[in-house]
Amino acid sequence: MIEVTLLGTGSPIPDPRRAGPATLVRAGDQTFLVDCGRGVQQRLAAAGASAGALTALLLTHLHSDHIADLGDLLITRWVTTFDPDAPALPIIGPPGTRDVVDGMLAAFGHDIGYRIAHHPDLTGPPRVDVREVESGTVWERGDVQVRVGATDHRPVAPTLGFRIEHAGASVVLAGDTVPCAGLDDLARGAGALVHTVIRKDLISLLPQQRARDICDYHSSVEEAGATATRAGVGILVLTHYVPGIAPGQEEEWRALAATTFHRQIELGDDLHRVEVHPGMCGAPDEIRPGA
Repeated sequence: MIEVTLLGTGSPIPDPRRAGPATLVRAGDQTFLVDCGRGVQQRLAAAGASAGALTALLLTHLHSDHIADLGDLLITRWVTTFDPDAPALPIIGPPGTRDVVDGMLAAFGHDIGYRIAHHPDLTGPPRVDVREVESGTVWERGDVQVRVGATDHRPVAPTLGFRIEHAGASVVLAGDTVPCAGLDDLARGAGALVHTVIRKDLISLLPQQRARDICDYHSSVEEAGATATRAGVGILVLTHYVPGIAPGQEEEWRALAATTFHRQIELGDDLHRVEVHPGMCGAPDEIRPGA
């Protein structure tokens, strides 16, 4: 079984009810954080996890809302790890990830220096193992495998989707993207697809062009459902809601997804959990005529 927890379901706009984009995936004895948005540490604590407990950090892309708390995560893991031989944190992301991580550590350079001066057991800066990838298998440890596929969030490029497999169960995390062949291929036959979504029908009515621009490079709720159907996934998990889902509107969003996907649809507030078991997949192309 793989357990998926939506740590943060929000967007770049601060929301008192929703942290920034972040998803926790527990597969066997391994724990992956996918993206690192605003407020992720509080949500990790609420989910019974922590920066120090992470097996690896996976970054779908380098938009600010998906990496906002990266520096805090690195520092917190460093100062709360008391094993002198603790391994470096693997950080797997697209080209450019190394520059971002180096920049975050540079921004905290004074803090790092203060702590090294104060604590004899801190003898160096936070240890990281940055791996820049674009495709293929990027992680194999025990019975857990992680594969990467290309998504389409241009002009942000390259952007990644991740497929995590464990003991016959599989979860794909799409990140921000429009429908594309890369995501279709990565998600094919997966037990669950975690997909960021926007309401284009609402956003297109806004007077600000900058707000309407986001329709160009995100998937609508209906498009995410169609992607899940083409790929034949078992569960569609919606997240990163733009605009945020107001209390009482959940069924409206679910109904939109159901126009193009006719299996299990999951959405909710931060800390919503979904279990994905082996065999949870559908048949491709099950959209009813006229849907």
